[in-house]
Amino acid sequence: MTTELPEDLLQAALEVRQQAYAPFSEFLVGAALQTTSGEIFRGCNVENRSYGLTNCAERVALGAAVAAGFRQFDLLVIATSGGVVPCGACRQVLVEFCQQLTVFLVDVDKDPQAGGFVQSVELAELLPGSPTL
Repeated sequence: MTTELPEDLLQAALEVRQQAYAPFSEFLVGAALQTTSGEIFRGCNVENRSYGLTNCAERVALGAAVAAGFRQFDLLVIATSGGVVPCGACRQVLVEFCQQLTVFLVDVDKDPQAGGFVQSVELAELLPGSPTL
């Protein structure tokens, strides 16, 4: 299944990335999570000098959506330098809510508007063997 990257979701991830608090790694991450009914929730990474207490952008967006009463999601955009995949903890938390989630990995170092690097991957590919909900 090929899903196109919605412009509003891309812009949400790019904009919220600028709000990231990353004084230690200087690695800014923005995430935009879309519910199955079309609402968009944003999250950015919030670092802590105790790295284990850092909040990833994906989980921040998911937490905001869950706090607003949403439980079903279909698209996630993650904007980073290099277009990296979510960490293992984020994968596990995301699969708790949606095994069928299309994840767009956006490399902000390249212009997605000009055909730059945007990769699409399914969450199930990122966390193989996860239990069926």
